[in-house]
Amino acid sequence: MTTAVAPSSRSRRSRSQSRRLALRRQILPPVVCIGLTLLVWQLLSSLNSEGFPGPIQVIAQTWDPYIVKPFYDEGGTSKGLGIQIFISLQRVAVGYSLAAVIGIAAGLAIGLNDFLRRGFDPLIQVLRTVPPLAWLPISLLLLQQADSAAIFVIFITAVWPIVINTAVGIREIPQDYTNVARVLRLRKRSYLRDILLPATAPYVFTGLRISVGLAWLAIVAAEMLKADGGIGFFIWDAYNAGGDSSTSQIILAIVVVGLVGLILDRLVGFIGDRVSGGRR
Repeated sequence: MTTAVAPSSRSRRSRSQSRRLALRRQILPPVVCIGLTLLVWQLLSSLNSEGFPGPIQVIAQTWDPYIVKPFYDEGGTSKGLGIQIFISLQRVAVGYSLAAVIGIAAGLAIGLNDFLRRGFDPLIQVLRTVPPLAWLPISLLLLQQADSAAIFVIFITAVWPIVINTAVGIREIPQDYTNVARVLRLRKRSYLRDILLPATAPYVFTGLRISVGLAWLAIVAAEMLKADGGIGFFIWDAYNAGGDSSTSQIILAIVVVGLVGLILDRLVGFIGDRVSGGRR
Protein backbone atom coordinates (compact mmCIF):
# COMPACT_ATOMS: atom_id res chain seq x y z
CA MET A 1 0.00 0.00 0.00
CA THR A 2 2.82 2.34 0.89
CA THR A 3 4.72 1.60 -2.32
CA ALA A 4 1.59 2.38 -4.37
CA VAL A 5 0.92 5.74 -2.71
CA ALA A 6 4.49 7.03 -2.52
CA PRO A 7 5.12 7.20 -6.28
CA SER A 8 1.77 8.92 -6.78
CA SER A 9 2.61 11.46 -4.08
CA ARG A 10 6.05 12.05 -5.56
CA SER A 11 4.48 12.46 -9.01
CA ARG A 12 2.04 15.09 -7.72
CA ARG A 13 4.85 16.97 -5.99
CA SER A 14 6.94 16.80 -9.16
CA ARG A 15 4.09 18.17 -11.29
CA SER A 16 3.46 20.92 -8.74
CA GLN A 17 7.13 21.88 -8.73
CA SER A 18 7.20 21.87 -12.54
CA ARG A 19 4.19 24.21 -12.67
CA ARG A 20 5.76 26.57 -10.13
CA LEU A 21 9.02 26.56 -12.05
CA ALA A 22 7.25 27.25 -15.36
CA LEU A 23 5.24 30.05 -13.74
CA ARG A 24 8.41 31.54 -12.27
CA ARG A 25 10.12 31.46 -15.65
CA GLN A 26 7.20 33.32 -17.20
CA ILE A 27 6.71 35.94 -14.49
CA LEU A 28 10.22 36.59 -13.14
CA PRO A 29 11.91 37.96 -16.32
CA PRO A 30 9.30 40.67 -17.09
CA VAL A 31 9.02 41.63 -13.41
CA VAL A 32 12.78 42.05 -13.09
CA CYS A 33 13.22 43.89 -16.41
CA ILE A 34 10.27 46.22 -15.85
CA GLY A 35 11.42 46.89 -12.29
CA LEU A 36 14.92 47.76 -13.49
CA THR A 37 13.48 50.04 -16.17
CA LEU A 38 11.35 51.89 -13.62
CA LEU A 39 14.33 52.18 -11.27
CA VAL A 40 16.57 53.64 -13.99
CA TRP A 41 13.79 56.01 -15.01
CA GLN A 42 13.35 57.18 -11.43
CA LEU A 43 17.09 57.71 -11.00
CA LEU A 44 17.41 59.64 -14.26
CA SER A 45 14.41 61.82 -13.43
CA SER A 46 15.93 62.70 -10.08
CA LEU A 47 19.08 63.89 -11.87
CA ASN A 48 17.14 65.85 -14.49
CA SER A 49 17.24 69.54 -13.70
CA GLU A 50 14.23 70.25 -15.92
CA GLY A 51 12.03 68.18 -13.65
CA PHE A 52 10.90 65.41 -15.99
CA PRO A 53 8.70 63.26 -13.73
CA GLY A 54 9.72 59.82 -12.59
CA PRO A 55 7.28 56.93 -12.09
CA ILE A 56 6.61 57.86 -8.45
CA GLN A 57 5.80 61.44 -9.38
CA VAL A 58 3.63 60.34 -12.31
CA ILE A 59 1.53 58.15 -10.03
CA ALA A 60 1.29 60.86 -7.37
CA GLN A 61 0.20 63.55 -9.85
CA THR A 62 -2.33 61.40 -11.70
CA TRP A 63 -3.70 59.31 -8.85
CA ASP A 64 -6.75 61.51 -8.39
CA PRO A 65 -8.79 61.51 -10.52
CA TYR A 66 -7.20 59.71 -13.47
CA ILE A 67 -6.17 56.45 -11.79
CA VAL A 68 -8.76 56.04 -9.03
CA LYS A 69 -11.64 57.53 -11.07
CA PRO A 70 -11.08 56.45 -14.68
CA PHE A 71 -14.77 56.82 -15.61
CA TYR A 72 -15.56 60.25 -14.20
CA ASP A 73 -17.54 62.55 -16.50
CA GLU A 74 -17.84 66.25 -15.80
CA GLY A 75 -19.40 67.05 -19.15
CA GLY A 76 -17.85 68.24 -22.39
CA THR A 77 -14.36 66.89 -22.94
CA SER A 78 -13.60 66.57 -19.23
CA LYS A 79 -13.74 62.78 -18.98
CA GLY A 80 -11.68 60.07 -17.32
CA LEU A 81 -9.18 57.84 -19.07
CA GLY A 82 -11.59 54.91 -19.08
CA ILE A 83 -14.21 56.87 -21.03
CA GLN A 84 -11.57 58.27 -23.41
CA ILE A 85 -10.29 54.75 -24.12
CA PHE A 86 -13.85 53.56 -24.70
CA ILE A 87 -14.44 56.37 -27.22
CA SER A 88 -11.28 55.39 -29.10
CA LEU A 89 -12.18 51.69 -29.01
CA GLN A 90 -15.57 52.43 -30.54
CA ARG A 91 -13.91 54.13 -33.50
CA VAL A 92 -11.36 51.35 -33.83
CA ALA A 93 -14.08 48.69 -33.73
CA VAL A 94 -15.92 50.24 -36.68
CA GLY A 95 -12.86 50.94 -38.82
CA TYR A 96 -11.18 47.62 -38.00
CA SER A 97 -14.33 45.62 -38.69
CA LEU A 98 -14.68 47.27 -42.10
CA ALA A 99 -11.01 46.57 -42.81
CA ALA A 100 -11.41 42.92 -41.80
CA VAL A 101 -14.49 42.27 -43.96
CA ILE A 102 -13.27 44.12 -47.03
CA GLY A 103 -9.65 43.03 -46.59
CA ILE A 104 -10.48 39.32 -46.36
CA ALA A 105 -12.85 39.51 -49.35
CA ALA A 106 -10.31 41.43 -51.44
CA GLY A 107 -7.51 39.08 -50.38
CA LEU A 108 -9.56 36.06 -51.42
CA ALA A 109 -10.29 37.60 -54.82
CA ILE A 110 -6.68 38.61 -55.42
CA GLY A 111 -5.32 35.29 -54.22
CA LEU A 112 -7.66 33.25 -56.40
CA ASN A 113 -7.31 35.35 -59.55
CA ASP A 114 -3.86 35.75 -61.04
CA PHE A 115 -4.95 38.69 -63.24
CA LEU A 116 -6.22 40.64 -60.21
CA ARG A 117 -3.08 39.82 -58.26
CA ARG A 118 -0.78 41.14 -60.95
CA GLY A 119 -3.00 44.15 -61.59
CA PHE A 120 -3.52 45.33 -58.02
CA ASP A 121 -0.13 44.41 -56.54
CA PRO A 122 1.63 47.69 -57.55
CA LEU A 123 -1.28 49.76 -56.25
CA ILE A 124 -1.35 47.91 -52.92
CA GLN A 125 2.41 48.20 -52.49
CA VAL A 126 2.21 51.98 -53.03
CA LEU A 127 -0.82 52.67 -50.82
CA ARG A 128 0.27 50.49 -47.91
CA THR A 129 3.39 52.62 -47.38
CA VAL A 130 1.44 55.87 -46.99
CA PRO A 131 1.57 57.06 -43.33
CA PRO A 132 -1.81 57.08 -41.54
CA LEU A 133 -1.89 60.82 -40.93
CA ALA A 134 -1.38 61.54 -44.64
CA TRP A 135 -4.92 60.23 -45.19
CA LEU A 136 -6.49 62.55 -42.61
CA PRO A 137 -6.78 65.73 -44.77
CA ILE A 138 -8.32 63.75 -47.64
CA SER A 139 -10.76 61.99 -45.33
CA LEU A 140 -11.80 65.30 -43.78
CA LEU A 141 -12.37 66.81 -47.23
CA LEU A 142 -14.43 63.83 -48.36
CA LEU A 143 -16.42 63.06 -45.19
CA GLN A 144 -16.57 66.48 -43.48
CA GLN A 145 -16.79 64.89 -39.99
CA ALA A 146 -14.00 64.17 -37.54
CA ASP A 147 -15.39 60.81 -36.38
CA SER A 148 -15.97 59.55 -39.92
CA ALA A 149 -12.54 60.79 -40.97
CA ALA A 150 -10.88 58.98 -38.05
CA ILE A 151 -12.71 55.75 -38.92
CA PHE A 152 -11.59 56.07 -42.54
CA VAL A 153 -7.97 56.55 -41.44
CA ILE A 154 -8.25 53.38 -39.33
CA PHE A 155 -9.74 51.45 -42.23
CA ILE A 156 -7.22 52.56 -44.85
CA THR A 157 -4.33 51.87 -42.48
CA ALA A 158 -5.48 48.45 -41.28
CA VAL A 159 -6.80 46.94 -44.51
CA TRP A 160 -3.52 46.29 -46.34
CA PRO A 161 -1.93 43.66 -44.06
CA ILE A 162 -5.22 41.73 -44.15
CA VAL A 163 -5.40 41.84 -47.95
CA ILE A 164 -1.76 40.84 -48.38
CA ASN A 165 -1.73 38.03 -45.82
CA THR A 166 -5.01 36.57 -47.05
CA ALA A 167 -3.75 36.55 -50.64
CA VAL A 168 -0.43 35.01 -49.58
CA GLY A 169 -2.27 32.34 -47.58
CA ILE A 170 -4.22 31.31 -50.67
CA ARG A 171 -1.07 31.20 -52.80
CA GLU A 172 0.59 28.98 -50.17
CA ILE A 173 -2.13 26.30 -50.23
CA PRO A 174 -0.39 23.00 -51.15
CA GLN A 175 -1.10 21.88 -54.68
CA ASP A 176 -2.06 18.46 -53.34
CA TYR A 177 -5.10 20.00 -51.67
CA THR A 178 -6.26 21.47 -54.96
CA ASN A 179 -5.62 18.20 -56.78
CA VAL A 180 -7.68 16.25 -54.23
CA ALA A 181 -10.51 18.77 -54.59
CA ARG A 182 -10.46 18.27 -58.36
CA VAL A 183 -10.40 14.47 -58.05
CA LEU A 184 -13.34 14.56 -55.64
CA ARG A 185 -15.06 17.16 -57.81
CA LEU A 186 -15.82 19.37 -54.85
CA ARG A 187 -18.18 22.23 -55.41
CA LYS A 188 -16.84 25.74 -55.01
CA ARG A 189 -18.68 26.17 -51.73
CA SER A 190 -17.25 22.91 -50.33
CA TYR A 191 -13.76 23.82 -51.56
CA LEU A 192 -14.04 27.22 -49.90
CA ARG A 193 -15.36 25.83 -46.61
CA ASP A 194 -13.30 22.64 -46.27
CA ILE A 195 -9.98 23.49 -47.90
CA LEU A 196 -9.43 27.17 -48.64
CA LEU A 197 -10.58 28.74 -45.37
CA PRO A 198 -8.88 26.25 -42.99
CA ALA A 199 -5.61 26.45 -44.94
CA THR A 200 -5.55 30.25 -45.03
CA ALA A 201 -6.83 30.89 -41.46
CA PRO A 202 -3.32 31.25 -39.92
CA TYR A 203 -2.33 33.78 -42.58
CA VAL A 204 -5.59 35.70 -42.21
CA PHE A 205 -5.20 36.01 -38.46
CA THR A 206 -1.59 37.07 -38.85
CA GLY A 207 -2.86 39.93 -40.99
CA LEU A 208 -5.62 40.68 -38.50
CA ARG A 209 -3.12 40.77 -35.66
CA ILE A 210 -0.83 43.17 -37.49
CA SER A 211 -3.78 45.31 -38.48
CA VAL A 212 -5.22 45.71 -34.99
CA GLY A 213 -1.94 47.26 -33.86
CA LEU A 214 -1.91 49.60 -36.85
CA ALA A 215 -5.56 50.51 -36.24
CA TRP A 216 -4.83 51.43 -32.64
CA LEU A 217 -1.77 53.41 -33.73
CA ALA A 218 -3.78 55.27 -36.37
CA ILE A 219 -6.68 56.26 -34.11
CA VAL A 220 -4.42 57.73 -31.43
CA ALA A 221 -2.57 59.79 -34.03
CA ALA A 222 -5.78 60.92 -35.76
CA GLU A 223 -7.42 61.93 -32.48
CA MET A 224 -4.46 64.08 -31.56
CA LEU A 225 -5.07 66.25 -34.61
CA LYS A 226 -8.83 66.27 -35.13
CA ALA A 227 -11.31 64.61 -32.76
CA ASP A 228 -13.71 65.27 -29.93
CA GLY A 229 -12.75 62.89 -27.19
CA GLY A 230 -10.60 59.78 -27.29
CA ILE A 231 -7.23 58.91 -25.81
CA GLY A 232 -5.34 60.78 -28.55
CA PHE A 233 -7.41 63.89 -27.84
CA PHE A 234 -6.65 63.45 -24.11
CA ILE A 235 -2.89 63.43 -24.79
CA TRP A 236 -3.01 66.50 -27.01
CA ASP A 237 -5.32 68.35 -24.63
CA ALA A 238 -2.96 67.67 -21.71
CA TYR A 239 -0.05 69.00 -23.75
CA ASN A 240 -1.91 72.20 -24.68
CA ALA A 241 -3.11 72.73 -21.10
CA GLY A 242 0.40 72.79 -19.69
CA GLY A 243 0.81 72.88 -15.93
CA ASP A 244 2.86 70.86 -13.48
CA SER A 245 0.94 67.61 -13.99
CA SER A 246 0.50 67.73 -17.79
CA THR A 247 3.62 65.65 -18.48
CA SER A 248 2.50 63.06 -15.94
CA GLN A 249 -0.92 62.88 -17.59
CA ILE A 250 0.70 62.34 -20.98
CA ILE A 251 2.97 59.60 -19.64
CA LEU A 252 0.05 57.86 -17.93
CA ALA A 253 -1.98 58.00 -21.15
CA ILE A 254 0.95 56.56 -23.13
CA VAL A 255 1.22 53.66 -20.68
CA VAL A 256 -2.53 53.03 -20.93
CA VAL A 257 -2.37 53.18 -24.75
CA GLY A 258 0.41 50.59 -24.73
CA LEU A 259 -1.48 48.28 -22.36
CA VAL A 260 -4.66 48.47 -24.42
CA GLY A 261 -2.68 47.80 -27.60
CA LEU A 262 -1.10 44.75 -25.94
CA ILE A 263 -4.53 43.45 -24.88
CA LEU A 264 -5.93 43.89 -28.39
CA ASP A 265 -2.94 42.09 -29.91
CA ARG A 266 -3.20 39.19 -27.46
CA LEU A 267 -6.97 38.97 -27.96
CA VAL A 268 -6.73 38.66 -31.74
CA GLY A 269 -3.82 36.23 -31.35
CA PHE A 270 -5.83 34.10 -28.90
CA ILE A 271 -8.84 33.98 -31.24
CA GLY A 272 -6.55 33.12 -34.14
CA ASP A 273 -4.92 30.26 -32.21
CA ARG A 274 -8.32 28.86 -31.27
CA VAL A 275 -9.71 29.10 -34.80
CA SER A 276 -6.58 27.77 -36.49
CA GLY A 277 -6.20 25.02 -33.90
CA GLY A 278 -9.83 24.02 -34.17
CA ARG A 279 -9.56 23.70 -37.95
CA ARG A 280 -6.54 21.41 -37.96
